[in-house]
Amino acid sequence: MIEALLKKIHWLGHDGFRIDASKVIYLDPYQITSTVPADIILVSHDHFDHCSPEDIHKIQKKDTVIITDRASAGKLKGDVRIVKPGDRFAVQGVEVEIVPAYNTNKQFHPKADGKLGFIITIDGARVYHAGDTDFIPEMKNSRADIALLPVSGTYVMTADEAAEAALAIHPKYAIPMHYGAIVGSAADAQAFADKLKGKVDVKILPRE
Repeated sequence: MIEALLKKIHWLGHDGFRIDASKVIYLDPYQITSTVPADIILVSHDHFDHCSPEDIHKIQKKDTVIITDRASAGKLKGDVRIVKPGDRFAVQGVEVEIVPAYNTNKQFHPKADGKLGFIITIDGARVYHAGDTDFIPEMKNSRADIALLPVSGTYVMTADEAAEAALAIHPKYAIPMHYGAIVGSAADAQAFADKLKGKVDVKILPRE
């Protein structure tokens, strides 16, 4: 199940992903070329490189469900559902857990803002999209089969910190994100993979 779902995860650049599972799920679409219609769109917070109304419009159907925080919801139209860390629910048969995402040693994403990470369960596998975050204590209680983790530093975890986070979460696979646009490079993704060699299977996805 996990390997089958892994093949259906597409990195769209930066923190953006599309999961082509029994439902088509997008996470933080930004500067995307994909036009595959979305069943569910998850938006982690209101910064322009995560909450992009223009990109969401490209993939939004009449019945697309958008899950996000209050600050982002004000920028979006359609079936927009406001959530906060700690919420758990099902949408279109997909289980969604909302987890915190925040900085511990910088001020770009304060904990008080209530920015989001997501753990979604679909087709028998759990996928954790960390959002813009540092290595936070809550990760030690988070479990996922596949973890999508930021690695570029500056606004989020460094590659070394992301590796620590991966070891805390214990996924079968980890996928680096938050590089190649705005900040960070492929070297960060490779450093993350090197740090976890022999511990967690890291998949560096090509951008689509």
